Amino acid sequence: MNPQPPVLYSVEAGIARLVLNRPDDGNAISLAFCAAFADAVEQIARADLRVLVISANGPRFCSGGDIGEFVENRKRLPEHIGAMLERLNPAMKQLASLPVPVVSVVHGSAGGAGIALACCADFVLASDRVRVRGGYTAIGLTPDIGASYHVAQRIGAARAKRLFILNETFDARQCLAMGLFDQLHAPGELAGAAEALIRTLACGATTAFGLVKQLCDGAAGRDVQTHLDIEGAALLASTRSADAREGVQAFIEKREPRFTGHPLSQGG
Repeated sequence: MNPQPPVLYSVEAGIARLVLNRPDDGNAISLAFCAAFADAVEQIARADLRVLVISANGPRFCSGGDIGEFVENRKRLPEHIGAMLERLNPAMKQLASLPVPVVSVVHGSAGGAGIALACCADFVLASDRVRVRGGYTAIGLTPDIGASYHVAQRIGAARAKRLFILNETFDARQCLAMGLFDQLHAPGELAGAAEALIRTLACGATTAFGLVKQLCDGAAGRDVQTHLDIEGAALLASTRSADAREGVQAFIEKREPRFTGHPLSQGG
């Protein structure tokens, strides 16, 4: 019997699903996982998307790097981890650049690089029983694949240091209060809540969503005038979308809009 791939993905009706699939190993990130993850992201990025959801099979979301594989490769650990980063870093950049909303659905626990896979999303939904721990410095390592970036973006540098230097374990409610998570749900209700959000996003104004992501993600590094210029250009671009035309027409007709996600309206 052929082993299951470490990462599964599918695209249907504009909804892409990326599933971590090493349930018996806590979805730990191995070298094979890195290759499968990068390939999945590459395929997803080429698809006609309206939303991406990242989830995991098994009792844990992701425990981080595969420590067993690190031990096996301890005499050449820099080369081994370097090979992992060669695949994962470009994939994480590609995920961050997707012009559609990304939703992560987190259950069980997230540690190390698993935190990056959870927090790279625009919307992080979690079970109210989730626990999060940095873990890197406990074995003398530092964060990777954007974990320090995404965590600091969400909760600030001071709290990120607590997570990654002190290796404090945060429960779900602490994560929600800090802004690491956006929503908490009981384990039995998490999947349903995630699907409701995914369907809402998949039916929304996709072009506008993508432009809003670009504006918000880049705002911190700009002065006000530069941001106003970029924001104005984005607004003008959105006015030319099919979704904008439909939105205005729906307002006139006093009905709900039927957005298609097409970037340009017919006839410009």
